[in-house]
Amino acid sequence: MTTPDIIAGHNQHQYIVDDNWGQLDVKLYPVTDCHEMMIDAANRLYMLTNNTNNNVLVYDLNGNLLNAWGTSYPGAHGLSISKEADIEYLYITDHDRHQVIKTTLTGAEVMVLNYPKETGCYTSANQYLPTETAVAPNGDIYVTDGYGLQYVIQYDKNGNYIRHWGGKGDAEAQFDCVHGIAIDNRNINRLQLVITSRNHNAFKYFTLDGQYLGATHLPGSFVCRPVIKGKYLYAAVFRSGHNMNLNSGYITILNEHNQVISTPGGTAPCYQSGILQPQQQAGPVFRHPHDVAVDDEGNIYVCQWKSGQTYPVKLKKVIH
Repeated sequence: MTTPDIIAGHNQHQYIVDDNWGQLDVKLYPVTDCHEMMIDAANRLYMLTNNTNNNVLVYDLNGNLLNAWGTSYPGAHGLSISKEADIEYLYITDHDRHQVIKTTLTGAEVMVLNYPKETGCYTSANQYLPTETAVAPNGDIYVTDGYGLQYVIQYDKNGNYIRHWGGKGDAEAQFDCVHGIAIDNRNINRLQLVITSRNHNAFKYFTLDGQYLGATHLPGSFVCRPVIKGKYLYAAVFRSGHNMNLNSGYITILNEHNQVISTPGGTAPCYQSGILQPQQQAGPVFRHPHDVAVDDEGNIYVCQWKSGQTYPVKLKKVIH
């Protein structure tokens, strides 16, 4: 007797859960905490782990391992990708090293950004615990200091400091765990930054020069980094409420109007008088999901934190 498929999600965004995708021998390829993922132009998926036996595992989209590299990133947390001319690069944020490291797709380091003493806010590298980067079309690099002093720091493509903003606080343009950042290109005529304030259960929006534009509040959802694909914003929700049991969290999907339209693994989104009602995990589909990657067919790959050496889960989109 076959086990019926687990279907997660709501409305037109429902998925078959495949938790066997990308399984490897943990003795050969240990992962510890799986933090973030990116898909390159050749449809290779790069998964970042803080296990220094192999900080980066490279898969094809069928879950076959293509490569493994990296032994010097003990605090590997954030992973983003950018394209310069015809060459793609990865950006790794390492909060233990207090650095952002730019590498080739095979792991050669080409630039290192140290702690931002130019801001005048930091007196030592130990105050700087970066969690994420995003790269603008002009090459400007944005770094979120999510576990440190909570600033967003902007550099040019050569790593020269431009400006910073934010800091920890409850004001509109401040953050509480500025965990992730992305270039929101859903309106090509108005590029903006979408930035996580995880403990505020919110995404906050800024111009590319740091001017506050507004926020989307997601009650109950401790969102990780925003991932833009097409007209949708995807994110892993690390936990719901204050639940830190083994099984905690879900995925959230927002449309072009920044309304939640599906919550795989979580309760269905419900709006009352235009306000999203608090959400929580609906069943043990995930264990602390920390990031997502989305392919061109709309399938979602989910990596997880403190989940017992688990490899990514694939959510195969149901075609209606």
